Amino acid sequence: MKKTSTSISIMFALALLLAFCTTVQASSSSCLVCHNSMSGKIALESGQEIDLKVDGEKYQASVHGFMACTECHIRFGEDPHKSPAGTVPENIDELSKKIGHKARVDAVAYSACVNCHEGIYDMVLESPHGENIVSKNEMDAALCLDCHGSPHYIVTAENEGSRVNQWSIVETCGHCHGDKELTEKYNIETNVLTSYIESFHGKKHHLGHKGAPTCVNCHGAHDIKRKDDPSSPVFEANKKATCGKCHKGATDKFVAAITHKPVGPIPHYMEIGLILLTLSTFAFIISHVILEAFSDIRDALSKKKEARK
Repeated sequence: MKKTSTSISIMFALALLLAFCTTVQASSSSCLVCHNSMSGKIALESGQEIDLKVDGEKYQASVHGFMACTECHIRFGEDPHKSPAGTVPENIDELSKKIGHKARVDAVAYSACVNCHEGIYDMVLESPHGENIVSKNEMDAALCLDCHGSPHYIVTAENEGSRVNQWSIVETCGHCHGDKELTEKYNIETNVLTSYIESFHGKKHHLGHKGAPTCVNCHGAHDIKRKDDPSSPVFEANKKATCGKCHKGATDKFVAAITHKPVGPIPHYMEIGLILLTLSTFAFIISHVILEAFSDIRDALSKKKEARK
C-alpha cells in the first residue's frame, strides 16, 4: 500500500513538473513565433527605438533560455494584442523608478533581474557604478546589460562568446574606462585601459597567458569599490593581500610598482631602445649568416674554376 502511495506521489510530482516546463516553454515559444521573424525597430513615445528581433535559437541557448518571457517582462501577458498592464511586485516597481532613466525602454524588465540575482543587484547598486545611476541620475554609468549584453543572449562567463569572459572582459571594461570623455567626466586620473595594455600584466594577457590578471582579478566585479574605500582590494593597505594572491610574499615596494599611473618618458624610451637593440642584433646575426653563406658559395665556385684550368 505504501509503495503504491509513493508511486502515485512521484507520478503526480513529475506531472506537475512537466506541466510547469511545458507552460514555460510554451510561453517563450508563443512570443518567439513573432519576435523571431521580426526585423527592424519601432519608436516609442519617448523617442527611444527598440529592436523587435529576438533570435530564438540564441535565446534558447542562453542562460535565460529556460525562462518564460513574462518572468522579466512582467507587465506583458500572453495576449500580444493587449497593452501591458500586469501587476508589478512592489520591490521591482520601486527599483524600476530608481533606474528608469537608465533603462529607458522597459525599466520593469531591467529591474526583474533582482528576482534571481538579488544579492548581486544589491552589490552593484552599492558600487560606484550603481551610485552614479541611483544617487546622481547618470545614464552612462554601468549596469547589468552594459557589461553582460542583451539579456536574451547572455551565456556563462566560461563561454568564449560572453562579454565577461576572461578574454573579453578587458575590452568590456575598456568600453567606458578607455573613453576619454568619461574618464574626464568622472575625474579618472588616467586612461586605465591604455596603462593596463602597456603593463606586464596586459602584455601577458594579450599573448594569451591564462594566468595573467585582468580588471576583475584586482578590482572585483559586482562589488567594485573606489580605490580610496578601505574595503577596496586596491586600497593602499589591502594591496599586498591582493597582489599576494598571485605573487606570494609581495612587499610594499613590490606593490608600489603596480599602478595605472603613467610610467613616464624614461621607461618608455628605454623600452623602445631595447626593442631597437633586439631587432638590430637579430638583423646583424641574419646579415652575418647570409654573408658567410655567400662567401662560402663564392669560394666553392672559385675553386671549381681553378680546378678546370
